[in-house]
Amino acid sequence: MAKKTVTSKSSPKKPVAPEVASLSEKDKNFLIVGMGASAGGLEAFKEFFSAFPKEPNMAFVIVQHLDPTHKSLMVQLLKSHTDMEVSEVKNNTKVLPNHVYVIPPNKDMAIFNGVLHLMTPTLERGFRKPIDFFLRSLAEDQMEKAIGIILSGTGTEGTLSLKTIKGHGGLSIVQNPKTAKYDGMPRSAIAAGVEDFILDVKDMPKLLLNYSKNRKFKKYEPTTKINTSKELLEKIFILLRTETGCNFSDYKISTVSRRIDKRMALNQIDKLENYITYLQKNRTEVQKLFKELLIGVTSFFRDPSAFEALQKTAINDIIDAKKDGETIRVWVAGCSTGEEAYSIAILFDESIKKQKKDLMVQVFASDMDDVAINFARQGIYPDTIASDISKERFQNYFHVENHRCKIKKEIRDQIIFAEHNLIKDPPFSKQDMVSCRNLLIYLNVEAQRKVSAIFHYALNPKGFLFLGTSESLGENSGLFKVVDRKHKIFRHNNAHQKTIPEIVDLFKEPEIAKSIVTISNHKEHQFNLASMTEKLLVSEYTPAAAVIDEKGDAVYFSGNTGKYLQPSPGEAKLNIVDMAREGLKTDLQAIISKVRKSQKKEYRNNISVKTNGSIQTIDLCIRPLILFNAAKKYYMVTFEDKQYTNETKAVKTKKLPDNDIELHALEQELTATKEFLRSTIEQLEISNEELKSSNEELQSSNEELQSTNEELETSREELQSVNEELVTVNSELQQKIDELALANNDMSNLLASTEIGTIFLDSNLNIKRYTEPMTKIINLIEGDVGRPVSHLSSNLLYDGFIKDVQLVLKNLVPLENTVKSSDGLWYKTRIMPYRTLENVIEGVVITFVDITEEKTLADELSKFKKDYEHLAEMTRTIVFTQDKNLIYTSIANIHADFQFINIIGKKDTDVFTKEDAKKLTSIKENVLKSGKSIRKNLKLSIGGKERIFDMMIRPLLEKDLVTGIACTLMDITELAETEKELAELKKKANGR
Repeated sequence: MAKKTVTSKSSPKKPVAPEVASLSEKDKNFLIVGMGASAGGLEAFKEFFSAFPKEPNMAFVIVQHLDPTHKSLMVQLLKSHTDMEVSEVKNNTKVLPNHVYVIPPNKDMAIFNGVLHLMTPTLERGFRKPIDFFLRSLAEDQMEKAIGIILSGTGTEGTLSLKTIKGHGGLSIVQNPKTAKYDGMPRSAIAAGVEDFILDVKDMPKLLLNYSKNRKFKKYEPTTKINTSKELLEKIFILLRTETGCNFSDYKISTVSRRIDKRMALNQIDKLENYITYLQKNRTEVQKLFKELLIGVTSFFRDPSAFEALQKTAINDIIDAKKDGETIRVWVAGCSTGEEAYSIAILFDESIKKQKKDLMVQVFASDMDDVAINFARQGIYPDTIASDISKERFQNYFHVENHRCKIKKEIRDQIIFAEHNLIKDPPFSKQDMVSCRNLLIYLNVEAQRKVSAIFHYALNPKGFLFLGTSESLGENSGLFKVVDRKHKIFRHNNAHQKTIPEIVDLFKEPEIAKSIVTISNHKEHQFNLASMTEKLLVSEYTPAAAVIDEKGDAVYFSGNTGKYLQPSPGEAKLNIVDMAREGLKTDLQAIISKVRKSQKKEYRNNISVKTNGSIQTIDLCIRPLILFNAAKKYYMVTFEDKQYTNETKAVKTKKLPDNDIELHALEQELTATKEFLRSTIEQLEISNEELKSSNEELQSSNEELQSTNEELETSREELQSVNEELVTVNSELQQKIDELALANNDMSNLLASTEIGTIFLDSNLNIKRYTEPMTKIINLIEGDVGRPVSHLSSNLLYDGFIKDVQLVLKNLVPLENTVKSSDGLWYKTRIMPYRTLENVIEGVVITFVDITEEKTLADELSKFKKDYEHLAEMTRTIVFTQDKNLIYTSIANIHADFQFINIIGKKDTDVFTKEDAKKLTSIKENVLKSGKSIRKNLKLSIGGKERIFDMMIRPLLEKDLVTGIACTLMDITELAETEKELAELKKKANGR
């Protein structure tokens, strides 16, 4: 059933596709376990899978260091230790639960959208790091559903990828180094602090089953329902703040909820209330949650194109602006384990050397995580970082010792690492560059706004800001100029802005205290605006006025503004348009929109405003209010009553018909409405253009991000040792070796039972191995292995032994001989070339079979044969056999007249005359048919002469079946002639 599912998934147009879709919908939220091992991994895999049930609702992907030139036996070896389906990965394989997938040799593997893809390695053998390559892609693809396990192995591979998995919310497990056959990889991961658990292999299945049972994945809704549990979440923040001094209330809810869900699943807690109780009782868990929330995903030159752009723009500009002897100051905020800080220091060092300037570089690297800072201070990393750094940089800036890479002292001395809370602690100042990559994305909008303001404060004029590819400045984009939008490089903007706000204790300070500070700042802000506004009004004129911000909210009032403004009913609002009295609102809204666009002073005269039951004509003026170093824009709105002469007053006081007054008011309102509408339409068109441009930028960014995801981590493979491959192959073949050892024992016993002496020589005729019976033939002891066979004495009477061996090795033609030993034993020796499975000659194999008994019997048989032949010759007897077809199969003591004829294989018609052959055939067929012997005298013509033979024919039987005949022909010609002569003599004698 599982195989059908995979097939149909790869061919969605087939009729079985709906079944696959149903399965995917049902099982889409399962964990994928990536397992990495090197030397000694086979034993760990066997122990691991032996403890799992048939359906754990997880998928397992095994990545091991394999010899690229040999076929892997991992699938066959694991099938006997698990009931799950085990298969070697083929390209474009959909990952399904309750399956075990094994990477094939000489392939790199990655996962994208839950599908395994195979790639041909681009690096040479010994430089590949398939474990990190796959586990990194697993972290990026599966996020919190990824589990990484590092088992036995040498070297440091797996450390960086476990760090990535943990950084994306997944689970990382490391085998206890004490139980690992090779502890290099586990110890490296533990030293880097990237593990969630350190366990014996036998304890891992139980943890994973419990974790899978308690970890539920629901789209857009975390298991803990934190979105609807703000009060419970704040309690967790309080516990974290009390224990660690850090407040995570400005972290994004989704980020916090995923991390809390993970800790709850690990502790088998299903309700947030119970987890809070657990935190209160367990301070260790508070620390673990704190570490979980400190996201530390980083690497050397992460996103290489961004660092290349940084060097070409920001770094080169900074160096160009500096004079010899000056110091360059850089702040790397959220540095984690220091890779980013060292990367930037290396870039500055390269550029300074290239421009041949005498400059000092001072890098301040800060982070809240004290463990990460201590790790960064050492400047020692796994040798797997070589995959992230160019070969030239790696050689220039790192020393390698015992699978560890140490940054050179000249770079290390340029960096100061410090524990620092970006918002709580005072920032570094007068910096030429600030780098903060992939930190803002975890903060909410308010926190991002304050952090970007802090960076603006920390930078020198024309200083540079370097952010992550997924980050933006949001509301504070006006503080910086864009240098490279794609790679998120910005420059300090010297535009007049509001003074950078005081750096409040964002995470630690209670909400009440924050409100007090805000009110205090607001009052002080109002006081400054009031002083400046009053001075301006006194210097020019003193009409009623109000100061508004960009949103139109009033921040300060001067004079009697109540004639023109009044609060609207309901919830208190300070928007000046909402407060405008009848007749003023339309004109006020239109002119505000116009000033925002032009940033110039604007007037509107003769506006009729209904004030306290009467109509007041006023002149309205709005001008931008320039405040130095302001973060926001402000505008001053002045209301000036229209002054008239006596004549004008008389005209004005003259009553007009009510219809004319109403018509005049409507015309005035219509004019203002048209102007406001025109302004609104223009503003809407501009907004549409801006939105269209922003949409295009977002689409471009989305395509770039998609491309980046597809090519993620492809250039970050690590150095792989050939020795690890060989050890892995040896582990895989161990079972096969045991079977071969058993077969070897059987063969040794077989050879011992047959007492066949065998000796193996290499191409130099040195002894490789021998069997026990050889010690009786050649004087051998165990120490003779490796010695030339010619140096040893033997009991063989075989002078040409070495020459025959050399001849076979030269001609590759087997040679057989029968030789005798000094103790009277006879041996049949066979010398053959030694061929490997690859058909390569690597020496000779010599066997000695004791044939003494056979030789004795053969000698006796030979003597008997000679005696028999001598007797047959004396009696002139011919002995032969024929098969059922009367074809001669053997003959002895052949007649002299037939000695030059090859009788074997022929019939009587080929030897005798036609008449004789007919007589013989008739008699012989009678014997074959009757199965009875016949003796008869026959005359046969041989050699042109008739001779008389006494012929005896008997049948040859095999299981009561006649298979041929055996015949004897005794020449009795002379006897017959003698008898004839004797008869004639007797006749003559009787006649007398």
